[in-house]
Amino acid sequence: MSQYSAPPVIYPLGRSRFLAFALFTIWLTGVALTCVWAFAAGPADHTPWLGLVASAIAGALAWTGWRRSPVGQLHWDGQVWAWQSSGYQGKTSLAPPQVSIDLQSCLLLKLLNPAGAAWWLWAERSSAPARWLDLRRAVHARGHPQGSVSGEPIDLKRPRP
Repeated sequence: MSQYSAPPVIYPLGRSRFLAFALFTIWLTGVALTCVWAFAAGPADHTPWLGLVASAIAGALAWTGWRRSPVGQLHWDGQVWAWQSSGYQGKTSLAPPQVSIDLQSCLLLKLLNPAGAAWWLWAERSSAPARWLDLRRAVHARGHPQGSVSGEPIDLKRPRP
């Protein structure tokens, strides 16, 4: 019997509405402050316009980054974590996800693929409300193997990266 007591779960991850709202709010605040700066600086000072251009570029980069965020499904079958998306053939094994931020209705997860690349993805309750608690149990459960995804022997004494 596995030490891991969380039930199997498949959960959709991808373009987070929470992240979109947070990015938009930060961007809008920056634009508003830059506009206040432009009005306070007077007509002879052109530096606030550089701030507005920088704000426009930052907004475009944030939008592009949000649109390019990975979209797929996180799988926990009771033994192995995996990622499935249209960008991968079949399922890709993952190291156990690390919870970086837990806001109860959304989680910021750090996922490491076999190549060691990190993905930072938000999981939101609204994506699959019926499976939300199963996902939370799975990512917070203790006692899961900390070894590599490649099938090498697991060293339980080694600290988690």
